Amino acid sequence: MKFLRHTLFTCVCLLLFGSCNQSATTPYLVVDGTMLGTTLHLVADVRNISQQELYRAVMEVDREAKASMSIFDPSSLLSRLNRNETDSTDHHISFCLHLADSIGTLSRGCYDVTVKPLVEALGFAGKKRIERPNIDSLLAFVGREKVRIENGRLIKSDPRVQLDFNSIAKGYTVDLLAHLVEQFGAENYLIDIGGEIRCQGVNPHGEGWRVGIETPFDGNMTNGEYLQKRLQLSEGALATSGNYRRFYLDAEGRKVAHTIDPRTGKSVISRLLSATVVAPTCAEADALGTMFMAMGAEAALEAARHMPQIGVYFILAGENDTFEEYISPAMSKLVLD
Repeated sequence: MKFLRHTLFTCVCLLLFGSCNQSATTPYLVVDGTMLGTTLHLVADVRNISQQELYRAVMEVDREAKASMSIFDPSSLLSRLNRNETDSTDHHISFCLHLADSIGTLSRGCYDVTVKPLVEALGFAGKKRIERPNIDSLLAFVGREKVRIENGRLIKSDPRVQLDFNSIAKGYTVDLLAHLVEQFGAENYLIDIGGEIRCQGVNPHGEGWRVGIETPFDGNMTNGEYLQKRLQLSEGALATSGNYRRFYLDAEGRKVAHTIDPRTGKSVISRLLSATVVAPTCAEADALGTMFMAMGAEAALEAARHMPQIGVYFILAGENDTFEEYISPAMSKLVLD
């Protein structure tokens, strides 16, 4: 599974075109900064609130999200649940676990938020990787059937089961900000946390919100210099997963990527290089992008064809260093070029 949600770089950089300058005729406010350890860009036509008040409200959402779901903050509720210091959940964790369970069922086990022991062992959870982890022993603590919530309490089948919401929490937090600006009267807005986006209506120039999808070649750390596609959105959310930034080579020179198959415990390397998903909410788009990457190319293509309501754009490795593309019918309506 993909666990890149805390970094300054996302697997696909989503660039904004024509949405950063406020129009003289529209009451849009802009908030730029950092959130969840990555970039934040928010543009919204909120009413009866100053930019400073909006910024403070946004930062309160950041504080609340990290205090609940961060695996990098040892004092967060999720960290304490993982250490079995408490079994009390909150509504953020309950929602994300419920959605993760739904996506896990859809994925036939390819998407699973109990993969933290594997992610940690492979060095993608903020700790030093184990050179030769005992995958079979770690798999004994992985499986969505090993954890559930009853009456606000987290029930584990084994105390060594741990949760990692890095594949869903950032998208979920984007949704929280969308609800926030809507409460302040916004009818037109775009929210971007580290390249995961939710938008509605039009930008300050009266046009749909435009985003760019970056070319997924290994080690591409540019900020939108190489774009594969541009999309225009007026409603919904977008997230992208990929393996071309977050990886390393092991002692044998094999690529180890942060997308992990929870069924095998191994890093998923396939010709599917990136998966962009447009869905009603960013939490859904976030989790589905990870799910597709964990499935591998052929299974992901098959699954996408059975989800006509979801916009899907896959970039796959072709022959002789070329790229192949799959654009679902729902996504094709959003493509500009």
